[in-house]
Amino acid sequence: MNNEQEERISIKSMLPFVLVIVLIIAMIFPIPYYIEGPGTTENLKDFVSVDNKQDTEPGAFYLTTVGVRKATLASLITASFSDFQEIVSKKDLMGSSTNSEYERIQQYYMDSSKNAAIEQALKLANVPYDMQFKGVYVLAIEDNSSFKGKISVGDTVTGIDGKTFKSSEEFVAYVKKQKVGQEVTVSYLQDGKAKEATGKLIELPTDKKAGIGIGLTDHTEIDSSIPVEIDSGDIGGPSAGLMFTLETYEQLTQKGIRKGYKIAGTGTINTDGIVGRIGGIDKKVVTASKNKADIFFAPDDEITKEMKEAEPKIKTNYEEAKATAKKIGTSMKIVPVKNVQDALYYLETLKEK
Repeated sequence: MNNEQEERISIKSMLPFVLVIVLIIAMIFPIPYYIEGPGTTENLKDFVSVDNKQDTEPGAFYLTTVGVRKATLASLITASFSDFQEIVSKKDLMGSSTNSEYERIQQYYMDSSKNAAIEQALKLANVPYDMQFKGVYVLAIEDNSSFKGKISVGDTVTGIDGKTFKSSEEFVAYVKKQKVGQEVTVSYLQDGKAKEATGKLIELPTDKKAGIGIGLTDHTEIDSSIPVEIDSGDIGGPSAGLMFTLETYEQLTQKGIRKGYKIAGTGTINTDGIVGRIGGIDKKVVTASKNKADIFFAPDDEITKEMKEAEPKIKTNYEEAKATAKKIGTSMKIVPVKNVQDALYYLETLKEK
């Protein structure tokens, strides 16, 4: 046997080991993409408590999630052949946000969703409440802000130069009266800890007035005569608003509105009770069906002319949900809702299971 033959045998004997290593790399090491797929179906009895008590009545309301995980080469290939898994880039998922900023923004959306849901449920149940202003929630920071690297997306600004405010409008009005280049000290909460940062005000391009250089919105909490707590754990985003509202309302009134059914759904909620469009509804229908929900509430949102022009084949969430239900052959009933009252009216028509 010559040297050339020995080398060929040696290479052939190594091939199985090389293939194993390649497979391990393909299955374990992440690549810069994410995969969205059907997530979980969560019983809201485990999330919501009213007057320090939990729901024990028959049936259940469920929130539904979209699962997001980092892709590997193997999972990317698998996802490309799946009807209900979607490959997205980091930019598509998070925009220009860092991982921590994205998580903070998602938590803000969840907190706002819980607040709006509690407010709606209290209104519907005629329970008195007060809306308390906690500060200014930071949604973005301009690159030229002297507070960039100090204050972070997700922080709550509570005051400036020792002054506090009752709304974001008051806060903005005060800052605009100051001078560009003036040094100020901002008080803020970061991960529950009180901090301060000093920096100079910049000129805002919109009106040439002084500003800190942050995108902001009100950070509020509700104080009611009957305490309501929603613990969403590590779930983020705004899409559980409708289902939080229904579960909270049921616990406040104890009317037995579920009639013993397992009712899943999705949709944002605002202070007027309007149910808003969400992403990934096909994946939420799949997980709800797998978990044997009887009914699924889907936003019957308005498709504007601008939305139609940007995406000619766009459908309402309800239409998407119906199409998915037909595709997977589920017996789960898809119910369209434009507002929380639509959901309550539908529940009133149900017969006991």
